[in-house]
Formats: sequence, C-alpha cells, structure tokens
Amino acid sequence: MIEFASEVIDYFLASMSVVADTYIREETDDGVPVFDIEGEDSGLLIGRRGETLQSLQYLVNLIVTHQLGRSAYVQIDVEGYKQRRRETLAGVAQRTAERVVDTGESAELEPMSAYERRWVHMALANNSEVTTESSGEGSDRFVVIYPGGGGNGGGNSGGARRSRGRRGRGGGRGRG
Repeated sequence: MIEFASEVIDYFLASMSVVADTYIREETDDGVPVFDIEGEDSGLLIGRRGETLQSLQYLVNLIVTHQLGRSAYVQIDVEGYKQRRRETLAGVAQRTAERVVDTGESAELEPMSAYERRWVHMALANNSEVTTESSGEGSDRFVVIYPGGGGNGGGNSGGARRSRGRRGRGGGRGRG
C-alpha cells in the first residue's frame, strides 16, 4: 500500500509541475503512514487554510482504496504544516477559552475542517471551565466555546443559534 500511495502522490506532484520530494515520515498511533512532502514548490500544495493539501490527501486515499479494493488511509503533510497548524489552533483555543471564562460569554472560532475542529475539541477536552461544540453547516462549520463544564454547551445550546450570523469569527477574535 505504501509503495502505491507514494506512486500516486508522485504522479500528482508531476502533474502539477511541483518539484518536491516525498518521504515517509512516520506512522500515527493508529498505524497510518504519514507522507511528508518537501521542496521549493511544496508550499503550493498547502493552499488556503490547507484546503489543497486536504484535497490531495482525499484523492490519494480514494485512489489507493479503489486500487486495493479495501479501505486504506494515508496522511499527507507538507513540511510539517499540519503540526504547526495544530499547535496554532491549540493556542487559539486556549486563549479563547481563557477569554470565555473571564467574560462568561461564548465565542466562535473561524470555520475549519473536521480534523481541525477535532484538534480544538481535544485541546480543550480537559478544561473543566469550558465546553465546546461544532456548529454551522458544510465548509462553514466552526467551534463554539461555552463557559462552564456542564456538557452540551453548558446548557447554552441556544447561544449557537443566536450567534451563527455574527461576523468576526477569525480565530476567536469576534465578540468577546
């Protein structure tokens, strides 16, 4: 599987005229191989908020799964982008959680992908002073951080409905 996935990645890189090298960096705790792409053109593969990278990973997984006739999954990263993004989101989540606790008002983070929302939920999972909930639809889904650790938004599930139309979700810098 790893050899075929590497060939598919190399094919996409060549098709996009991206000069870069592909390395198998590691396997996740779940045994999923992680391919790291490095090179002077590799930044083109990230795209806006990682959308190009996410699409490339989706296509590679689709092709590998189809070829093998069974479910297969690989992760693709570009020069450590995903780890840096995860650390950035954890920092934003922690700072926003502190503000939520200080003000007693919920806060919305920017729209993000499913795996990025999961990182935020995980970053705040052990914080008993806040709860998190995903809200919105499609590519506009985002995380809402609520004060209190009572579960399900601290009983404030209506807050997400009222705040959906609010602007300024960029990194939790909106209403505060």
